[in-house]
Amino acid sequence: MVIYGVYIVNKSGGLIFNLDHNLPKIETEKTFSYPLDINLEYEPKRISVSFGQRDGINVGHHLISVNGIMVNGGTLEDGRDVKEIIESKDNYPLTLKFSRPKMTTNEKIFLASMFYPLFAIASQLSPEPKSSGIEILEADTFKLHCFQTLTGVKFMIFAENLQAGVDVLLRRIYELYADYVLKNPFYSLEMPIRCELFDTNLQALLDQVEKGGVASI
Repeated sequence: MVIYGVYIVNKSGGLIFNLDHNLPKIETEKTFSYPLDINLEYEPKRISVSFGQRDGINVGHHLISVNGIMVNGGTLEDGRDVKEIIESKDNYPLTLKFSRPKMTTNEKIFLASMFYPLFAIASQLSPEPKSSGIEILEADTFKLHCFQTLTGVKFMIFAENLQAGVDVLLRRIYELYADYVLKNPFYSLEMPIRCELFDTNLQALLDQVEKGGVASI
């Protein structure tokens, strides 16, 4: 079983916990001739594609290496300026490697807040009363599994499409939440979860499931 991530959203729709467990790296390397046929945006901390996506390189992807030398901000590891190298015709052909950027904390908070109204709309659209709302959202590359507690806290798992028994794993994570978060005298309800015991046991649970499947828990 491959678990990509775990999210916990409070009853108000706020993200209180997230864990990126096994996200696949998406990297694309290509050799370019002069002039470069994609537009790059040069920022102090990163260089990203702003226009001209092609061959798996999309807008927003970050430049991570030039000719096999890692990029650190606007310079290479050997101290040379990346912009000067890319804009000089004498340096071509150039082999550039790009990577999809990780979501920032703010982006995750925004996405979690968007799921909350979708869940409520699904409950209202149900022809039967007291609908449980969204339990599974399926895309072509993953499934989102959701379990809502009686208090309105939502536990979400992003996993591979073909995985079964994720509902069992969700309830096991809820048990860890009850044992290590709710029983923590320093934790305030609805607030972000910062509990080392919860983090450690959740990581151990996910590792166990990936090695032995849901039947092992």
